[in-house]
Amino acid sequence: MNIQHFEKGFHYNDRELIIVARKLGKLATYCRQVKDAASFIRVDAERQASKKERDQLLVAVTVNLPGKRLFSDSRRNDVIEALDRCIEKLEPQVKRYKEMGTVRSKARHARK
Repeated sequence: MNIQHFEKGFHYNDRELIIVARKLGKLATYCRQVKDAASFIRVDAERQASKKERDQLLVAVTVNLPGKRLFSDSRRNDVIEALDRCIEKLEPQVKRYKEMGTVRSKARHARK
């Protein structure tokens, strides 16, 4: 699994980098193809001026898989909270991607 992270107006500390990698690794439990060398995960963190203090940090996660690109973003005041929300949004997308690739689902769609 290749993880790339980019910061704009924000910098991760060492503890946050480890937590980010661990949380993104959980996505691999839903689909083996997330771990493959052909796929990679991009995490963009950007601090933006906002009227609401809780929405100053934008975290966007893009998962590039063979034949599919999954995306999620979230605005929170903490990078870990925003990443948790992104992962919550990505979990169903990864599960659907996995179901599309299984033999049973292909056979089921062919019968319809």
